[in-house]
Amino acid sequence: MNLLKRFQYDGSEKLSLKDWKTDDKVDFYDKNDSVEEIQKDIEKLRVMQSMLYAQDKHSVLIVFQAIDAAGKDSTISHVMSGINPQGCTVTSFKTPSDEELGHDFLWRINNHLPERGQIGIFNRSYYEEVLVTKVHPEFILGEKIPGVDSLDTVSENFWQKRYSDIRNYEKYLSRNGYTIIKFFLHLSKEEQRKRFLQRIEQKDKNWKFSEADMKERELWNDYQKAFEDAINHTATKRNPWYIIPADSKWFMRLAVSKIINERMSMLDLAYPEISKEKSEELNKIKDLLLNENNNITIKNEK
Repeated sequence: MNLLKRFQYDGSEKLSLKDWKTDDKVDFYDKNDSVEEIQKDIEKLRVMQSMLYAQDKHSVLIVFQAIDAAGKDSTISHVMSGINPQGCTVTSFKTPSDEELGHDFLWRINNHLPERGQIGIFNRSYYEEVLVTKVHPEFILGEKIPGVDSLDTVSENFWQKRYSDIRNYEKYLSRNGYTIIKFFLHLSKEEQRKRFLQRIEQKDKNWKFSEADMKERELWNDYQKAFEDAINHTATKRNPWYIIPADSKWFMRLAVSKIINERMSMLDLAYPEISKEKSEELNKIKDLLLNENNNITIKNEK
């Protein structure tokens, strides 16, 4: 089963999230086999990351968006557990600071893009600017955008322009060597309810929950509409979205790991080939190192 194609949305047709199951596990896979499958994917990713780093040509940007309690943190920690931290950064975009609000909405994103040869993971991203802000349009007024000084001016035309900015931004990144892999972890309202209860009942998870989370839950339909609109307007054939069923954590992690591996395998990754001169230089150094023991033995005999 090709999970890449099954869960990919490229904007060819209008999206309705209601048509995408949150509990799809794909019959081909079994929970008992998922741990072994993910471990295989982790090892493959480790090798590809090593080549990505050595080649120093491509950059990989992985974006995770989801409603609260969908499992972004745990998915990132599981799927990326085998990679070298030296070649990977994880950035979680919180409420913009005063400094960030003093710039355009993509300014803080540019500061955290991965370098060539690196993997960058955005745990929430620039998409917050068409998700949280669309549910709470009053936040836009704090961005000090000329001509946008009242809720009336945060119109549909405003959002269409912002979607266009994001599409063009991703197009620009793609032209400059970035592979962008965007995941929406699709959780049901009932499963979120269960996970919220776990956060309350398990003391070691109490810190994850607050009254504010319940207030946002009351806006469930608004958030679903915001996600649906954002995905509809920013999915392209070059930079599609992957809508991952999130009610089952084991399957969600499996699907994410396989899609990341498949997307990265499409890159022309390889260890750099050395020149003939470099090869001869290495052979000379090898001979010197091998002869060190012989020299030590001769001195000891004397």
